[in-house]
Amino acid sequence: MPGTLFIVATPIGNLEDITLRALRVLREVDLIAAEDTRRTAKLLAHYSIASPTLSFHEHNTRTRIPELLARLDGGADVAIVTDAGTPGISDPGSELIRMCAERGIAIDPLPGACAPVTAAVASGFRLDPLTILGFIPARAKDRSTWVLRARDVHGTFTCFETPHRIRKTLADAGTMFGNRPIFVAREMTKIHQEFMHGSGPDIIGRMTSVKGEFTLVVGPGDDDREDPTELNETSIYAEFGCMTVSEPGSRRQLVSALAKRHGVSTKEIYDLIERQKVMSYDK
Repeated sequence: MPGTLFIVATPIGNLEDITLRALRVLREVDLIAAEDTRRTAKLLAHYSIASPTLSFHEHNTRTRIPELLARLDGGADVAIVTDAGTPGISDPGSELIRMCAERGIAIDPLPGACAPVTAAVASGFRLDPLTILGFIPARAKDRSTWVLRARDVHGTFTCFETPHRIRKTLADAGTMFGNRPIFVAREMTKIHQEFMHGSGPDIIGRMTSVKGEFTLVVGPGDDDREDPTELNETSIYAEFGCMTVSEPGSRRQLVSALAKRHGVSTKEIYDLIERQKVMSYDK
């Protein structure tokens, strides 16, 4: 009887962000297929898990997938983990999962940490729909193709960017994404976690560091709003709520910054906040 492929979500930073079920499965499986065995080893050591690991990344899929399928066909239970978060997003996990489904091998996904979803929720943007685009390509031709695809996305979308390209991406955000609102999450769940709303150049000016992992969330454009006025107010009010938690400054300073970002007066922002408060109380 074939084994089971367990899709195990692991922490995106804080080692406490893993479920009890995930820890049990990692202890019980016959093999853990890890994107980076060195990084996974730190997690396993932290929780005293001794299960054997095997490297499984984008550069060895041709040999590893047949090997893992053979192990599963032989009755072994295999857990797949990525460097951080949920497997199958910007890693070769989806290919293995698809092939297991085609062969009738049991698949058991364990929910848990997911960087794109975590950042999207923290953005306060409307999330129906939400599209996950993965890493922005480095090569100019691929990057141009990616930008054209991103422009056609309706609603909010998320993507990843590397530390050495984040400034350029934010500087080019107006050209890449138009006037859509942007939210940047750096080092989520870690000590130096940082959240920033605004335009690309505005965020560059407020970033304390370009070190770490960056997740970008690009909000819906004006054409995606069924009722532009109402949904814009809802989005801005949510943005203000996120700012009060993640950004320093008095209420007056935050309102002033929000007004500047959206090109309106501080009075309009104050009035908007009060209207949304009343609406939330009425619900």
